Amino acid sequence: MLAKPRPLDRIVDVEAGIAAEAAGLDALYGHLNPLQIIERSTREIFRGGIAAVSSFGADSAVLLHMIAEIDRTLPVIFLDTGKHFEETLGYRDALAADFGLTDVRVIKPDGAALERVDPTGNLNETDTDACCNVRKVEPLARGVEPFRAWLTGRKRFQASTRAALPVFEAVGSRIRINPLAHWTTSDQAAYMRAHALRENPLVAYGYLSIGCFPCTQPVQPGEDARSGRWAGHAKTECGIHLSGLEKSLTDASL
Repeated sequence: MLAKPRPLDRIVDVEAGIAAEAAGLDALYGHLNPLQIIERSTREIFRGGIAAVSSFGADSAVLLHMIAEIDRTLPVIFLDTGKHFEETLGYRDALAADFGLTDVRVIKPDGAALERVDPTGNLNETDTDACCNVRKVEPLARGVEPFRAWLTGRKRFQASTRAALPVFEAVGSRIRINPLAHWTTSDQAAYMRAHALRENPLVAYGYLSIGCFPCTQPVQPGEDARSGRWAGHAKTECGIHLSGLEKSLTDASL
């Protein structure tokens, strides 16, 4: 008698299938322009099962404008870490109004988890990874739980760690889509000008990648756009784009 597959075996099989699907989609559609990628993903491939994730940061207006051109009702997930700049929260509301976005979903950290691991609110001073895990990684796992795929605004030029970023990539049993992966800073600037898009007010002060206020600094001349994040630390990503999110999705049985 054949042994029944163990739960872990089933997870591995599903994730292998999703990885193959993402690679196939990247080969078929990764060369398309961003609007085509968004339209194909939202109206055909993942219709009814896709959202966008946005930080409403320095580069967010372009992706959100494109989404609004195609479907203003698409769910947009925003992680309210409790540590954002006030300018970011205002920008979120202003862009949503500008573009007529009707389903911005604000996801917050779990209150019990915060009380347990960060009761004083100062965890970022001693353990930035743990802070990001409780304020970003776990909340995002909950935010994307209902969906098969989600869109992001990540681009290769933003940091050396993103230099090989694909358009379609697997994250556990889901697919993350980066329609702007191939874009340059010039592409970004030209689109902003052409559509007269509102800019995050912090950009004028040198904040070219905007996260939580305790861990974000203005970028120095000649440095990449994300160099102001966790300055002085080896950390370059909060974890929502790394394997930590896959683990959270698996642990939560999503």
